[in-house]
Amino acid sequence: MAVQAQWAQLIEENELAYFRAGVCLGSPESYSLEEKAGICSDMEETSARIDAAMKEDFEAMPPRMQARMLDMLCERDPGMARWWKELLVGKVPDCVDEVTR
Repeated sequence: MAVQAQWAQLIEENELAYFRAGVCLGSPESYSLEEKAGICSDMEETSARIDAAMKEDFEAMPPRMQARMLDMLCERDPGMARWWKELLVGKVPDCVDEVTR
């Protein structure tokens, strides 16, 4: 399967999981505890698969490109900088050199 198709499938599955959660929140009495647990599990699983795919794509980049990508993401939304660094690098680097090594 082409990369673009894989991303489309991941995003669709994630959106569907969160849609189901929204429907459940609108009528929680219509769902059993097991169904609610399954919905939560689907949300966690699809989110984790997207995070893993982003990390894999990031790690496939050359080190300089990784540093530029991380800078771009952090500059776009400084409030999310720590989250991006932890997701893509695994820890919050103290400096750019830690990303490019």
